[in-house]
Amino acid sequence: MTYPAATIVFLVLIAAVIVLGFTAGRWKAGDMSHIEEWGLGGRRFGTWVSWFLIGGDIYTAYTFIAIPALIFGAGAIGFFAVPYTIVCYPFLYLIFPKLWRIAQRHGYITGPEFVRGRYGNRWLALAIVVTGIFATMPYIALQLVGMQTVIGALGLPGHIPLITAFAVLAAFTYTSGLRAPAMISIVKDLLIYLTVIAAIIVIPAELGGFGAIFAKVNPAKLLLTTPPAGSSGAYTGYATLALGSAMALFLYPHATTGILSASGERVIRRNAVLLPAYSIMLALLALLGFMAVAAGVASNPLFAAGFKHYGPSFAVPALILASFPAWFAGIAFGAIAIGALVPAAIMAIASANIFIRDIFSQFFAKTGAGRETFIAKLFAIFMIIGAVAFILFIPLTYAVQLQLLGGMWIIQTFPAIAFSVFTRFFNGWALLAGWAVGIATATWLAALNHFAGAIYPFHILGITLPSYIAFATVLLNAAIATLLSLPLNALASDRAGDETNAADYA
Repeated sequence: MTYPAATIVFLVLIAAVIVLGFTAGRWKAGDMSHIEEWGLGGRRFGTWVSWFLIGGDIYTAYTFIAIPALIFGAGAIGFFAVPYTIVCYPFLYLIFPKLWRIAQRHGYITGPEFVRGRYGNRWLALAIVVTGIFATMPYIALQLVGMQTVIGALGLPGHIPLITAFAVLAAFTYTSGLRAPAMISIVKDLLIYLTVIAAIIVIPAELGGFGAIFAKVNPAKLLLTTPPAGSSGAYTGYATLALGSAMALFLYPHATTGILSASGERVIRRNAVLLPAYSIMLALLALLGFMAVAAGVASNPLFAAGFKHYGPSFAVPALILASFPAWFAGIAFGAIAIGALVPAAIMAIASANIFIRDIFSQFFAKTGAGRETFIAKLFAIFMIIGAVAFILFIPLTYAVQLQLLGGMWIIQTFPAIAFSVFTRFFNGWALLAGWAVGIATATWLAALNHFAGAIYPFHILGITLPSYIAFATVLLNAAIATLLSLPLNALASDRAGDETNAADYA
């Protein structure tokens, strides 16, 4: 079924943000041949621009599709995203102003570059780079899934609209750098807030209020399942999933890039206080999963084809089409699609930053500023093309599985980055060993789960303690790094390789 009015509004919004993306290079204009200008916006974004940029960076199109879909299908466990996106901000407040200060003083544009400067160990930095790129590629691909879902809901044919949108994304990323997603994120976030506020008012009114909505949901899905005897059940799984996800979030290259583009430490601290406003929006958005259940969209014959093709991910588009006039559905779908373009651009730029600074210049050849930026731009396009190919030629199941692994992998960089802004106790080789064990163990446990779930039941002293695999393995990672640092510091200290100084951390 096609929706002409919704499609017209959708296409107008996409066209508007594309024009915005191409003109963004003139905003806060700088020398775009320099990597700091292209890849970090010149480190000149103030509090509000950073708020929109970081929010647009971490609250992605896939988030807006996947969280309500998880609640629609699995129930209360999906609400882990709410405490997770609250707990992550103390990490932002404590760690990243220090990292920004060190990066600004030494000209670093990536997290791995800081680690290499801290330990003088390019192999440890390379491990963090490879982790970041492999964790980011499926993440970009899943933004395409979010966009593909709303394109399918509009009844637009085939993959042509998706390919066209991301071809244009590659073009304005190449020309405007980080300024493009920074400017577009303002539009995207305003549209998302408009959609969520309208949905939280209109849909409950149509369905008879929240009491009526919850009454139509299976009671087993409203709360976490009570643990059986001898097990902490879903409780520890839920808690560690939220905490581990919070620890990992800002370690993704795109999140770090958004933070390092800020104009100062105080901007980052202010955003650690202001960004929880997005968590309120996410909590309201998550309720759309229960609203979709109450509205009976899965049994509506109009949406049968959508659910057959996209599964629970079609719950939000179906709910919007069933609850709003077509023109407003076009606005909502435009917001979700723009919510794919913003993080995808930042992810591509972040990957390009770490490729040029931490792989190309370290293992191939150092280049001048202009050539450095040119190579970074080409790599950003490569990441976007790779993500599109991922969606077109690789089953969606694999993309979801790799994104699941990505969270388990990226958290293994926590000791090397987060601990290192507070202490120089660790030895670089010990951190590399901890990273390797963490990566291997997380992958092995995920394989035991058949790559179908992130919670693994650990049996300790006769008690079953289900835990998020990423959280358990990063503890193992940190323990190994700590234990190995003691003899390595005594026998082969690498502290002479630290190019930072104590004043950087004061």
